[in-house]
Amino acid sequence: MALVTGGGRGLGRAHAIALAKAGAKVLVNDLGAALNGSGQDVEPAVGVVAEICAAGGSAIADVHDVASVSGGRAVVEAALGHFGRLDIVVNNAGFARGGGTIECPDEDEFDALAAVHVKAALGTMSAAIPHMRAQRYGRIINTVSEVALDARSGGSLGYSAAKAALWSITMTSAAQLADDRITVNAISPAALTRMSAQHLRSFRRANDPDGDPNDLNPEHVARAVVYLSSPAAADITGRVVHVAGQQVREYQLRRTPNTDLAERISTALAPRRRA
Repeated sequence: MALVTGGGRGLGRAHAIALAKAGAKVLVNDLGAALNGSGQDVEPAVGVVAEICAAGGSAIADVHDVASVSGGRAVVEAALGHFGRLDIVVNNAGFARGGGTIECPDEDEFDALAAVHVKAALGTMSAAIPHMRAQRYGRIINTVSEVALDARSGGSLGYSAAKAALWSITMTSAAQLADDRITVNAISPAALTRMSAQHLRSFRRANDPDGDPNDLNPEHVARAVVYLSSPAAADITGRVVHVAGQQVREYQLRRTPNTDLAERISTALAPRRRA
């Protein structure tokens, strides 16, 4: 049994359909908001459920607003109410714009981005973990972005900060749940969706002019999500997987003394010998 937030469009839709094809019953949560997070429309979630059911799968639509801890908890309770258990949580809901700039931050936009990317995940995780612990099985997959920690990628102030926070939450919770047979990983996706298409095509033109910008199908990312959700991935936790087209990479953050900057500062701070 799986829960996918933001499951009505783009990556979330691909995740929900792929999980259903793999045999999971899926609660497709989507508020149906616009690109800036405003508004509501039931059709995206309902449409994905119709696709899944028409293909012989099992799914239920849900339109809870998950942009708060309580909202995240509520959608988990809805999934448990429908299915009786919950094995997989994919935190995918979000939007990318807003937050202002360093010099002129927009607090309302910043808070809205933190709510949908960070608080929503805290809500779903906090509600799902006790049930996953009791059943001795759980897979949690958070959606982060390389814009959080990779200066080459750009990104809005609020979005980048929110994704960095979720990256950190993924690492922290994975360590805390290591003995409970619950894995917590993150996907850093590069896929052409209504939210990312313009940015990704611009980035490709600037950094990989020979690459095909149209190969970034969300289905490639969904395949990785299905794998991380499976029993075969029981030993994978606290990892960040970047999927772009058919290329899979892992983000690894390690401190190292072997850089020009580390050597420069070490030299500057070293005690000077007296003549």
